[in-house]
Amino acid sequence: MDRVYDYLKKAKTFYIATVEGDQPRVRPFGAICRFEGKLYIITNNKKKVYDQIMKNPKVELSGMDGGTWIRVAGTLKLDERREAKEAMLAENPSLSGMYSVDDGIMAVFYFENGTADFCSFTGAPETVKF
Repeated sequence: MDRVYDYLKKAKTFYIATVEGDQPRVRPFGAICRFEGKLYIITNNKKKVYDQIMKNPKVELSGMDGGTWIRVAGTLKLDERREAKEAMLAENPSLSGMYSVDDGIMAVFYFENGTADFCSFTGAPETVKF
């Protein structure tokens, strides 16, 4: 999981894909957190992406750094604990202008059964599970 985290932090922006009915939906994300050995993302529980994840928690994300890219698949689990939210804000201080732990809209999810493919234009992909 640390390798996946490090790659996404370096890439800075990654794109998460969800499903709405039979339509794929993709949007940019940038905040991740490592907490209790898990990889977390954050969103607002008033957004469509939140509803999509709650309805179908299987997601994929992809990010690129130079001539390499990562593709991560897994199931997202909502973590409503204060500690998880605090960890996200501590690691991503720029979010404090949008969220607070007790605002009622901050939603953090962690990956369960994650699989990451590290890819490049010149080498064979490498897969890790976390």
